[in-house]
Amino acid sequence: MNFVFVSPHFPDSYWRFCKALRNNGVRVLGIVEGTNFPYELYDAVDDLYRVDDLKDLNQKINAINYFVSRYGKIDFIESNNEFWLDDDARLRTIFDVSTGPKEDQIQYFRHKSLMKELYAKANVKTAKWAILENFDQALGFVKEVGYPIIIKPDNGVGAINTLKVSNDDELKDAVNRLNDTKYIMEQYIEGKLVSLDGVVDSKGDIVFPTHHVFPTPIMEVVNGWTDVMYYTSKTIPSSLKEEGQRVLKAFGAKSRFFHLEFFKLEKDIKGLGKKGEYIGLEVNMRVPGGYTPDMINFAYSVDIYQIWADVMTFDKQVHEYNYPKHYCCYTGRRDNVWYEYDYYKIIEKYKDHIKFEHRMPDALAQAMGNYFVMANFDNLDDLKEFTRLMLTRHM
Repeated sequence: MNFVFVSPHFPDSYWRFCKALRNNGVRVLGIVEGTNFPYELYDAVDDLYRVDDLKDLNQKINAINYFVSRYGKIDFIESNNEFWLDDDARLRTIFDVSTGPKEDQIQYFRHKSLMKELYAKANVKTAKWAILENFDQALGFVKEVGYPIIIKPDNGVGAINTLKVSNDDELKDAVNRLNDTKYIMEQYIEGKLVSLDGVVDSKGDIVFPTHHVFPTPIMEVVNGWTDVMYYTSKTIPSSLKEEGQRVLKAFGAKSRFFHLEFFKLEKDIKGLGKKGEYIGLEVNMRVPGGYTPDMINFAYSVDIYQIWADVMTFDKQVHEYNYPKHYCCYTGRRDNVWYEYDYYKIIEKYKDHIKFEHRMPDALAQAMGNYFVMANFDNLDDLKEFTRLMLTRHM
């Protein structure tokens, strides 16, 4: 099997996906940019092709042509990275690789308006929405759902350029800033942001599910530069897993990582749902962001990189894990913030819980903070106290 992995050097833990594939006897061919790579990457791939700019599709085409000429037909092309999903699909189309979404299907994974169609097919509720056209049309939408509303690019990465609009003046300002980008408006939902993450096989069945809780919505983190905290839950609600499975089937997801976002309603919302119900927010057919795979490993005592590689190679989970489960929390501090409690004293106090601390690459820092700590806990009260000490700002 020939597996082309795009950008295995970023984030700098992604060489682990390649290493796991190679453990299974797969030939791993990496396309990289630059020269400064984790040393482990060289042992995790069979061949590397350097390009000047990964944003240049033609350079990636040249890379794969080289691999084809040397190793034969390509079986997989993946980056596991949201930024490259469109190019991944184009490359699969060009080289007739059928193990992932091609150009026609990737649109449903990228455009929020198209996602709504498939949520309906999955019988999963979503917020009321409309394409934003002009101020008067937007006012009509507000009369239907009330303020606040959310305005965001129809095809966007993460929560970048997402706005919460609370009155007519803010709405007018948002409309005046419109450019050629297509935007959608959504009903604002009061709920807890959660995700169902994991790996799906070639039949669209979940092989290994995981669950994350985000007390602060990512929109507020990205656009307000607030502190970052989320955690891997050691339990997964059955209703969330059932809805997620229906979504994956409706979207035709096969042989890949997935990151499905939902709101869990914290109160009844007329015309939408009851308290405790899950409302579909967004589908992401890639690995959850940053170093979240490592959180999964710490929380569930597994190797999610190997589980993913097993599914890519054998279409099933081969390695079994029966170790204790924990809550694993992520706290991300920002460089320009003065925090109340001394970092090193916190680390010393919780040294038996700390699993990983690391500086976040600048490209991911807006969403995830500049320096993060991951820590395991057996109960949420201890997790919340650790988080309070890490993220309380000096007044």
